[in-house]
Amino acid sequence: MPNRYLDILQRVAAGTVAPEEALLQIGQAPFEQLVQGLNLDKQRGLRTGLGEVVFAQSKRLPDLLAAVESLYGREEPREPVLVTRVTAEQGTALREKFPDGYFYEQGRLFALGKDLSLDPPWIPRGDVIVVTAGGADIQVGMEALGTARFFGLNAGFIPDVGIAGLHRLLPYLPDLGKARLIIAVAGMEGALPGVLAGLFPAPVLAVPSSVGYGVSTGGYTALAGMLASCAAGIAVLNIDNGFGAACFAAKLLNN
Repeated sequence: MPNRYLDILQRVAAGTVAPEEALLQIGQAPFEQLVQGLNLDKQRGLRTGLGEVVFAQSKRLPDLLAAVESLYGREEPREPVLVTRVTAEQGTALREKFPDGYFYEQGRLFALGKDLSLDPPWIPRGDVIVVTAGGADIQVGMEALGTARFFGLNAGFIPDVGIAGLHRLLPYLPDLGKARLIIAVAGMEGALPGVLAGLFPAPVLAVPSSVGYGVSTGGYTALAGMLASCAAGIAVLNIDNGFGAACFAAKLLNN
């Protein structure tokens, strides 16, 4: 692999390959196979603008630790690593292996090489503001907040201001009015994104959460409600997908 990179760089120096084309070629480099069934895509950031993030759910602990270690590297400068859907057991193991890392249990995130500053008090302002309808939606909201900050966005957080007590939103109206993008997380009937889209000029990324009784059916009612909203300017993500919402925001605002 190093020889291939050297060849590409030599051709850039000779003027036979444009820098943009060289970047594309490097981004299409083969993946790294760590163990059977685990292939790391280390050039994803060059191709897509967002580097590979480790999804911890259902991974064997040795494979998880190996993936994080390989992405982080052994030589300076090291690339920050984000791990999502981390259990308490996995978080403990990651902290033991990488004592400089940060485990944010409420958002199920582990970050190595970057402090995401997810502990309260939360700042309610930023280019991106994550808003949750209820306290039960905070876990998904924190996943969105941490991911957004990992990818370099100036992100704020406003929890527990859903339509059961909409007056709780009033103190934050000026901050929300200045946001470039809003990520709204809601379960139950999923009404909050429509309210926000009807009040503010920023586009709203709506994330249905799996919170709710009976006919809420694990977030499907919220998902349907968000898709059926009459308010303009809403894009709907998958159920509980705070990570996906933050990635969408990063691609929108970082390009």
